[in-house]
Amino acid sequence: MTATTVPEQRAADVPPAGRARRGRWVAPVAGGTALIAAHGALYGNWLVDDAAITFAYARTITDGAGAVLQPGAEPAEAYSNPAWLALLALGRLVGLFDRGSIFGVPDYVLFPKALAVLCCAGVLLACHTAARRVFRRPGLVTVAFGAVLAAVPSFVIWVFSGLENPLYALVTCWLAVVLSGAVLDDRLLSGRVAVLVGALVAVAALTRPDGLVYAGAYPLLVLLTARRAGLAAAARSVALSTAAFLVPFGAYVLWRRVEFGRWLALPAAAKSQDPPDLAQFTRVGELVQYAGALAVLVVAACAGMALARGSRLGSALVALLVPLGLSSVAFAVLAHDWMGELRFATPVWVLGALVAVFAVARVLGRGTARRRAVLSVLLAVALLPSAARFTAAAREFRAAPTVPMCLVVEMYGRGFNGLADILGVERGSLLLPDVGGAALTSRLALVDLAGLAEPRLADLWGARDVAGLRDYVFDRVKPTFIHSHEGWSQTTGIADDPRMAADYYVLSAGRTAQDWVRRDAVADGARLAELRDYVRTELAAATRAGLDAPRSRCGPTLRPGQRLGR
Repeated sequence: MTATTVPEQRAADVPPAGRARRGRWVAPVAGGTALIAAHGALYGNWLVDDAAITFAYARTITDGAGAVLQPGAEPAEAYSNPAWLALLALGRLVGLFDRGSIFGVPDYVLFPKALAVLCCAGVLLACHTAARRVFRRPGLVTVAFGAVLAAVPSFVIWVFSGLENPLYALVTCWLAVVLSGAVLDDRLLSGRVAVLVGALVAVAALTRPDGLVYAGAYPLLVLLTARRAGLAAAARSVALSTAAFLVPFGAYVLWRRVEFGRWLALPAAAKSQDPPDLAQFTRVGELVQYAGALAVLVVAACAGMALARGSRLGSALVALLVPLGLSSVAFAVLAHDWMGELRFATPVWVLGALVAVFAVARVLGRGTARRRAVLSVLLAVALLPSAARFTAAAREFRAAPTVPMCLVVEMYGRGFNGLADILGVERGSLLLPDVGGAALTSRLALVDLAGLAEPRLADLWGARDVAGLRDYVFDRVKPTFIHSHEGWSQTTGIADDPRMAADYYVLSAGRTAQDWVRRDAVADGARLAELRDYVRTELAAATRAGLDAPRSRCGPTLRPGQRLGR
């Protein structure tokens, strides 16, 4: 279907000529953004610790230390979001990030969350841009779109987590809107559209690795809409769009190879994504279950009716459904994410909400009063289970958010700095599985047990060589301190390795956390007793405080060498 094959647009499809005025988008975009930000405020100052890995790289790069986790470390690409990293680095260069406090709020909290708000505003603007093409009241549609996104905890949580999700949402939404506008104007094969789409795909792929999937959006849509007589033009446009994507993305991949000696970032190497099998595609059901099966069913029915009528909206929906389908495929084939709340589903929520609001608005706007009433009742009934699910998810996550960065700052950054000071260690090292907040505050050389920032460990994880991992830790690295907790201890077997008992003293032992220090780093029994007393009192108190207030801040600045309470 192309824009030229649909019936002539009706008066209700778009605003009358000349009626749209500049600035009418401001109020609905601001209103929808405010709804999302209000939900985001529920999670306070919480940032997930993995986000601090990118924060640390923004610091080292702008300080001239290179692409390293800590100054003096081996160059390693522990991040997989270079586009988001570029925004953080720019913020630091202009003094808005990792410099201090702004209006009494630490900028390491304020800046990434402010970026998230701006990206959400951009997402709402994209919705309004598309809505004004097919609705008489695009402002109402935009506000409804913002309300839907604000209701989805999975979207709001990860947009305000400090990770790259807000930028990813912005880029994928604009990609879909550009495609839909091109179909409506019958400009899909124009060179300008092809280049713009290719550039957006490049940014998506440089924001998250799975953004590569959107390289298929333009060719698929061209295939669906191209006329037989225009196959040569279609092929040229697809080639142009592909080139516009490959040039910037390929340049970055080549730089990665030169800088790090690798074709893939360390997180990709460590996680060793397996080729997808058919069973993985059933994971799309997780999205349906989270959103609510009844709500998805009603939306699907509305979308079907809009597509069947052959209106301008139907043409736009085809263009929106292509990237939505690709985002669902990407979610399904990615390995399960331990962080919870469907972290990889952000573009699904954005594109799904766009399709849902457009389809429902069309059916409500075109039906008789009786049909509108019936659909309104059906929507209310269908949304009740979704509302209950969303409310419970938001409440549970607010009470116990995933690995708060400030908890890691206190426990493994400032806390282990204190242990190193007791020993008088000048060049010590610390092996642990959570390195984000520690990288911002530790004076110890960090060794990432998860392999995200340690090339050799990344390769061992990728090869699933756990025995080799233990050999590397105990025979090569020989860290001064080791911290592990239940899941990591069980997976690696590091706590039960005979070399642990032979080479290390236990500082603390429990069901969920364990700490050790190398025997040859401890001068005498008195010093060992002092270390254990510190862990039992000061470090334990900091840990309890962090667990009791997981949404709190951890001081105005984060700097290497800081100690607890200082």
